[in-house]
Amino acid sequence: MSLQVPHRPKEGSTKAVILVGGPSRGTRFRPLSLDVPKPLFEVAGHPIIWHCLSAVAAVGSIHDVYIIGYYDETVFRDFIKDASKEFPVLTSIKYLREYQALGTAGGLYHFRDAILKGRPERLFVLNADVCCSFPLGDMLKLFDDKDAEAVILGTRVSDDAATNFGCIVSDAHTRRVLHYVEKPESHLSNLINCGVYLFATEAIFPSIRSAIKRRTDRPARLVSYPSSDNLEHFHPAAATGGDDDDDEERKNEVIRLEQDILGDMADSKQFFVCETKDFWRQIKTAGSAVPANALYLQRAQQVGSKELAPPSANIVPPVFIHPTAEIHPTAKLGPNVSIGPRAAVGAGARVKESIVLEDSEIKHDACVLYSIIGWGSRVGAWARVEGTPTPVGSHSTSIIKNGVKVQSITILGKDCAVGDEVRVQNCVCLPYKELKRDVANEVIM
Repeated sequence: MSLQVPHRPKEGSTKAVILVGGPSRGTRFRPLSLDVPKPLFEVAGHPIIWHCLSAVAAVGSIHDVYIIGYYDETVFRDFIKDASKEFPVLTSIKYLREYQALGTAGGLYHFRDAILKGRPERLFVLNADVCCSFPLGDMLKLFDDKDAEAVILGTRVSDDAATNFGCIVSDAHTRRVLHYVEKPESHLSNLINCGVYLFATEAIFPSIRSAIKRRTDRPARLVSYPSSDNLEHFHPAAATGGDDDDDEERKNEVIRLEQDILGDMADSKQFFVCETKDFWRQIKTAGSAVPANALYLQRAQQVGSKELAPPSANIVPPVFIHPTAEIHPTAKLGPNVSIGPRAAVGAGARVKESIVLEDSEIKHDACVLYSIIGWGSRVGAWARVEGTPTPVGSHSTSIIKNGVKVQSITILGKDCAVGDEVRVQNCVCLPYKELKRDVANEVIM
């Protein structure tokens, strides 16, 4: 008689975790993250993290969501209160604060007791700085069909870009992950990690425990003792460990899914990849918010969202306009434009492929292209604020101009002012700056 492999019951409960990082991360998102934490920056009319929560709520069977990061507890308080009303199916949305950066897997393990309460059998893990359609239903189906221990969301990118991401080698027929390497030095595969995972709780936590054990089992470093040669440089604390041991201990706690866990899970034979043909993009730099805004607006247009402004002679869809914004009837907006609360766009102005944040003003006959206009900023009459379009398939927001790498998206930080008839091109402008002359390809401090 053959042995039967026990299958997990399909009606087992599922929870979700959204990883948001913390203030010492997200530095590439400056100058925007100087005023708003990156997960709460609005893209297509909603905070970045809202798009993740919306996808989790759409699954229907998930009721508990944990947001893990090391921002202060007050940062997400209002957002969680609003989201709980907007997504009643999510009966519990909690923020769990790490005492320090623990890595993408370290945070999960640190809060394992809270996550495992109620004995969920599956756990979605989403990185908040990912822009995609989040096909969580497809991942759940593959997980159940294959009786998997882990499912990773993957997408295809160009061979040139692939080495900037985690690369997946998979069996084309069974979809099993054969090999995983984070940012390989040479080309391995153009199927990459999208930063969205579904784990069996009985598999992921033992895997993290094993990774921690491997770290702590490493041989201790040799202790140096004073001699006539090194006496003047000798510090007793250094010899006995002292602060170095604390640093080492802290390093042992930083466990990352991508570097420390996924490679080993590929050996389990129960690790599968769900390949998406839909849009996907990382939101790492401040400029990457503009293409992410375009992708989410296009998605909203495809599903017939009522939030978008109706098309007209002066609205080229998709365009999101906050109900409190004031748009002159002769201003032309779109495509791929988001206008924030209480923003004002004057007569004859042109805005395209841009994000205009709350309380900002674009005066008459100004032109804003491929740019982000910061909170409370002013663009003068007949002024021109523009970036440079990048290829659709590109995952970079920088371009080479005259042999120098510059941002393709122009970004005005909070409360900046661009004078009348001034042209600003491919610049990043820190908050509270006034631009009275033409400027190009600069970071304005």
